[in-house]
This record gives sequence, structure tokens and C-alpha cells, in this order.
Amino acid sequence: MKFVWMDADPGHDDATALLLAIHCENITLLGVSTTHGNASSDWTLKNAARCLHAFGASSRYPDIRVYPGATKPLLRPAKHDPEIHGTDGLGGVEGLPDLESPEVARWLAKDADGAHVRALDGMASAVRRTWNNGNGHKVSVISSGPMTNIALFIAVYPELLDAVEEFVFMGGGVGLGNRSAVAEYNILCDPHAAQIVLDAPVKKTMIPINVTHTAIVTRAIHAQLLSPASPYLPEASASLPKAATNLRHTLSTLIGFFADSYKSTFGFNDGPPLHDALTVAYVSQPELFLATRYRVDVELTGTHSSGETVVDIWNYQACDPDAWGVGGKNCVVAQSVDIHGFFTLFHDCIQRCDQISPLNSR
Repeated sequence: MKFVWMDADPGHDDATALLLAIHCENITLLGVSTTHGNASSDWTLKNAARCLHAFGASSRYPDIRVYPGATKPLLRPAKHDPEIHGTDGLGGVEGLPDLESPEVARWLAKDADGAHVRALDGMASAVRRTWNNGNGHKVSVISSGPMTNIALFIAVYPELLDAVEEFVFMGGGVGLGNRSAVAEYNILCDPHAAQIVLDAPVKKTMIPINVTHTAIVTRAIHAQLLSPASPYLPEASASLPKAATNLRHTLSTLIGFFADSYKSTFGFNDGPPLHDALTVAYVSQPELFLATRYRVDVELTGTHSSGETVVDIWNYQACDPDAWGVGGKNCVVAQSVDIHGFFTLFHDCIQRCDQISPLNSR
């Protein structure tokens, strides 16, 4: 069993990562923190709560909560991406509860005075409780957004790093960018935070866009999402089937908006990539991935390359092969993923979610 803390900025693909985190059978989800990124921190907080409700978290995890985190990067101004995700981060998605509904409010972590409990407090408490001074379990910390919260956790709670199994993050690229010529969006938003995480003396695994761009929700996969009983959809022009349930309709609107964004912005004609869900898939089923350990750093000052993840694939730097922090080969970098295996896991999680989602009781 893997014990997981999820840090996210929902975001369409973050929503799919949350679905997997709730419904992977070998994962125990401890809590969710949110950060700036795809949308403002106000939106991402409530989007995470909306997703926990929609995906039936109350059946498996009635006591977990969502904790608001950083509203801006460590040094840079906050930036968001409405072109890809809409102003609210979940543009075009239908069927989620209203932002001010009790179904959303119940998931927000509050103290005895009714004030929000912040991400660092929630994360530290969960990690400390799960680790239990070495008598319990280590925690895998997953990041699917800018890593500001993770960097702050490392800086404020260094004594808890022994309790961390690894930091797994979706971000970066190997010679590839998506929101600059060479920088991926999550790293570009807060490159200094990413470097702090890479320097931590704990195992890191990076799921770069070189890999996530292969996890495409084709129309055939979209059709199976809508109606598992429908026949294979070989033709791109064929009509998608009707959604078998309300949950599947909601997921379809999520995929549809994301597909349109990726087609218009990046020219992805076959469907959108499910970037963030691969982080949870890696923790659940690492055997689906081919990965290699390298030295990875972030370009912090380059005029044209700020935010680039510099992956030393040719071993130019003299590194300690056993060290995970400064001076070591600090990061496992995913190179490929078994696409069939990943989408089998994805559909299995949707099937389990479908059985308990409150959206289907409407």
C-alpha cells in the first residue's frame, strides 16, 4: 500500500489525477493541498473540493480534507493559464457542485475557529502521523502543479524528510517546453521552488512532457470513457456514444474542453494529453514506466531559457550516483510509459468511481 499526499492546481488533468488518487486500490490518500498555477489559488482550492465530491471520496475517505497553499511563487508574480483551462481552471466542465454549496464547503479544512488550515500544516501533520517516528509508513508526495508548497515544506520541516518515500512531480521536459521554447508550465511558474525540491536529499521522480504527450485521450478512449459497453470507435469522424452515467458525462465535458484547448493552442489533433494522471499511475504502478536516474537542475537566470529543466543525460557533471540532493544524481526521469497499461488503470478507476459517485444519484 502506498500512502500519498497530493498537491495540485486543478486544472482539467489535475482532476483526472485526483480521480486516480481516490480510486487506485493500492493507494491510501492522506489529503490534498492546492496551489496557484492553472488558475488562481481561490479557484484551485474549490475545484479540488468539487472533485472530491464528484469522485465519491466520501465513500473511501470521509475524513480527508483540502488545504489551501501558496497563492504565488516564491519570487515571481503569479501566472495562470486561462487559454488552456479557462478562467476558473475547469472551463467547460458540467455536473460539478456549485462553488458555494455545502458539498464543496465540507471538504475544506477548518480549525476550531472556522479558519482555513493551511497546506503546510495539513501536510506536516499527515506525514508525521503516518510516519509515527519510524513505526509507521513513509509518504509519497505527488505534485501536479507548481512546486511552491513542496519547496516550503522542505524548508520548514527538514526533520520530516526521512518520512518521505519520494517526491513525484509532473513537470519539465528533456529538451522540450510547452509554455516557452524550452520550459514546461509547472516549472516555469516557480522555477526556484522546483530547484529547492531537486536539491532535497530525498528521491525524486520527474514525469516530463516528453512522456505525458504520449498519453493521449483519443476518440476511441473517449468513447470507452463515455460508454464502456460501446463498440470500438475506429473512425475519427464517428459520433461519440451517449454517456452511460452522469459521472461519465462530467468526465467527457472535461476531456472535450481540454481537447479543444490543446487542438487550438498546440495542434494536438488526436486528443489531449492526461499529463497529471501519470504521476498517480507512477506511484501505483511504477512498472508501467521506463525511467533513468540523472542529474537535473532548473535554469533560473537564462534570458531565453528560464524554467528549463536541464537533464544531464550525457553525465557531464561529476555526481555522486547514490546521493539524491546537492551534488548527486538527484532525479529519476521517466522516459516512456505503457500507454495501454495506463489507460487500463484509468478506465478501471473510472469504473470504481462510477459505482459510488454522488453525481449518479441525481
